[in-house]
Amino acid sequence: MHIVTDMGKQDGLSRRDFVRSAARTLLGVGTLSLGWDATFGYAKETEAPSVLPGFGRAKRVIYLFMTGGMTHLDTFDPKPGAETQGPVEALKTSADDVRVTQYFPKMAQQMHHACVVNSMSSTQGAHAQGRYFMHTSYTLRATIQHPHMGAWLHRLQGKHSPDLPASVLISGNSAGGLGNGFLESRFASLPIGDPKAGLQNSKLARGVSQDRFDERMKRSHAKNQAFLDRYNTRAVRAYTDMYRDAVRLMKSKELDAFDISKESEAQQAAYGDNPFGQGCLLARRLVEQGVRYVEVNSGGWDTHNDNFGRLEEKGPVLDQALAALIADLHQRGLLDETLVVLATEFGRTPDIVKERNNGRNHYPKAFTCLLAGGGVKGGFRYGKTDAEGREVVENKVAVPDFNATIAHALGLQLDKKIVSPSGRPFTVADDGKPVLELFV
Repeated sequence: MHIVTDMGKQDGLSRRDFVRSAARTLLGVGTLSLGWDATFGYAKETEAPSVLPGFGRAKRVIYLFMTGGMTHLDTFDPKPGAETQGPVEALKTSADDVRVTQYFPKMAQQMHHACVVNSMSSTQGAHAQGRYFMHTSYTLRATIQHPHMGAWLHRLQGKHSPDLPASVLISGNSAGGLGNGFLESRFASLPIGDPKAGLQNSKLARGVSQDRFDERMKRSHAKNQAFLDRYNTRAVRAYTDMYRDAVRLMKSKELDAFDISKESEAQQAAYGDNPFGQGCLLARRLVEQGVRYVEVNSGGWDTHNDNFGRLEEKGPVLDQALAALIADLHQRGLLDETLVVLATEFGRTPDIVKERNNGRNHYPKAFTCLLAGGGVKGGFRYGKTDAEGREVVENKVAVPDFNATIAHALGLQLDKKIVSPSGRPFTVADDGKPVLELFV
């Protein structure tokens, strides 16, 4: 399909690039799937999900992903006195049964809002595979791409705002299966590279009036109408739908949601003057305006070398941003209906590798994730590893179970099947079961 834009070079690249980018990412043109989906019947249940604890309490999700494999022993599962703990000290927190390490003094004051899951366990120990499994509940395959939670949420429950996207990915890469998967490309996340820059290329080019731009879009549509009439299929209609939605977003007053400069200097400083901190601030603005799912990525957690030196850098950044986000959501009355998730692909080895300047290697057998808000119990520690952090000894939580817990909080039916283009039915968390003990 060839879409004639007829906009000319005098418009500059900004307007044109934004339309193209929005239609390719938020609106899906570049990764447009020719597949179809359908809903199967529900499996018979002994209990309706709506009467189970926590079902549907979360209206939105802020998902913080620590790319590279966040060490559990040096963050939220300290083992004071154990040789595997190394030089890191543990701190008491505002929750009696929860300890954090010395890198998280601000989060120590917010742990009464959070639930730490110390018994995570994965079957995937490589980065790409672990990241994919954590996002989709399915193992990475060459034959199919699975949707991540934001795409499932959009597909099964729709959008809250007619103009804003259902899901946004901040400072990350949606490639490698972490996007819409086999679902239509309109369910993909809108990527934001620099949170301070917001949604770039979304304004009229200098010298181009709104009337002039609208006239050009009108001519473009007229030139393509014959093709659209001849090939009236879902895939073709998606192109025009996505361009239409991109232009509508450009004109929307809700574009201000992407502009964190409208926050006070004090508020911006509270989150930290770095991409992750400002990404968390942008995430709060977006969910406040109706975006259902926002993921913020933090890279650099692959601490094979100099684990403790890297934690001196990574820990305080995460500590400040996460604590500020939870406190800010609570103050605004948003925390009860916003599920904050801190996740990673796997943990790091309890054994400290001296040959790598006291590094830690990959360790999927046991690691830690964190939840706050959205109907989750605050000040709660679930699961347990042994005295050295090597084995899960209590209430093991598999990755699909963790994702099923998120889906349950969002009110998604775990047994609802969507058929992929290959004809296979899939569910939001594979065979995962929600951990109901985590909910109030």
